[in-house]
Amino acid sequence: MITLLLSFLVLIVGYATYGRLVERTFGPDDRVTPANSMTDGVDYVPMKTWRAFLVQLLNIAGTGPIFGPLMGACFGPVVFLWIIFGSVLGGAVHDYMVGMISERHEGKSIAELSGIYLGSGAKWGMRLFSVLLLLLTGTVFVNSPAALIARLTPFENDTMLWVVIILAYYVAATLLPIDKIIGRLYPVFGTVLIIMAAGIMGGIVFGGYKVPELTLANLHPEGLPVWPYMFVTVACGAISGFHATQSPMVSKCITSERTGRKIFYGAMLSESVIALVWAAGGVAFYGATGGLNQALSTLGQSGVVYDISTGMLGLVGGVLAIIGVIACPITSGDTAFRSARLILSEIFHLDQKPIKNRLLITLPLLAIAAVLTQLDFNVLWRYFSWSNQTLAMISLWVATAYLLKTQSNKLTSLITALPATFMSAVSMTYILMAQEGFRLGSGVGYPVGIVFAVACFAFYITRLRAAKAGL
Repeated sequence: MITLLLSFLVLIVGYATYGRLVERTFGPDDRVTPANSMTDGVDYVPMKTWRAFLVQLLNIAGTGPIFGPLMGACFGPVVFLWIIFGSVLGGAVHDYMVGMISERHEGKSIAELSGIYLGSGAKWGMRLFSVLLLLLTGTVFVNSPAALIARLTPFENDTMLWVVIILAYYVAATLLPIDKIIGRLYPVFGTVLIIMAAGIMGGIVFGGYKVPELTLANLHPEGLPVWPYMFVTVACGAISGFHATQSPMVSKCITSERTGRKIFYGAMLSESVIALVWAAGGVAFYGATGGLNQALSTLGQSGVVYDISTGMLGLVGGVLAIIGVIACPITSGDTAFRSARLILSEIFHLDQKPIKNRLLITLPLLAIAAVLTQLDFNVLWRYFSWSNQTLAMISLWVATAYLLKTQSNKLTSLITALPATFMSAVSMTYILMAQEGFRLGSGVGYPVGIVFAVACFAFYITRLRAAKAGL
């Protein structure tokens, strides 16, 4: 339990110290934001800080910071280190920089920002990559809540019914102005989410469950190596490229740059709190990583969530916790499709104020998602996980290019270049070794991943020197 409590403390201190350093590096000022200068009543809508924070938190906190940490906890307490330091030094920096850079470019998507700072080739690559990731994300966040809702209702054997209902909701949430559904429901869901996390934490403390203390040993019962698997399995909660597609959506709604640290950096650390709670709860409830891994294999992620929630909190508390777990993915799925709509509107130059233009993009998107729901969830999750971390890597390099171009002290770009280099190694190593990748083993994956990361950092050093020289 001491390790878990210290992990919470690190997140708090990180927000107050490193978060402030990141904020000073970017340099927010009092300029007029797109929410006020480009208000259109659909996507550019001014929001109060607390509401924008909750929208950002619900956007990013899907099943990722619940399912991912549960699977990551199978590696043992070492997962706590990745969640806290990955978030403070990487994930929260990533979310803040992408959100604020987007805000300074009229709320443009990460794909468009890639074009501005990395070139037209990067722009088209990121357009395709981010839309694909958002489709995978939206589909994952249809299947997982549908399966859990089915288990809790008389329609236990009819998951497809709930898939159709959730997709119908996604159509409405993607089409309607952001303040009509998302802006009104998210504060309610946010409250449930906070109560859910507090409930599981209370169940751990008052239920007499034992949370293992920190050890660097790999405790995964199947022998999966910590590097790189844990760093991809636990994406949301530590660092997630999906957030790079969500922050630009909220950047269209903030009314002051000075609220950015609270909204973007703060929401990421809040998601990490959720991740810590579920990672701790998984091992504590099943007693060991072997028990947790066996439960995940036999019950699936949704089944494990159901067991932990009802087992720790009883019927009333369990229902409350499960509602939170259902709300999390649904409130990321709808914004995944909304973000995809916005990226496609940039590609095809379709003004999104007329509803017919929104329909032209939304309906085909949801139709593709309906087809993808027929695929195996675990396969979708694996491809989502790698795509997610690769997008995070690229987004951090975009932020690095931005800092090199705009900051007088070019060395401040290290604040994004270092986590970008780390994620470059993670992404390359994983795709070389993983079952859904090239299956080349650690003998190839480890050295090639390191060489790739070193090459990326070496290229960054050349650009740093050129920027210092004014070239």
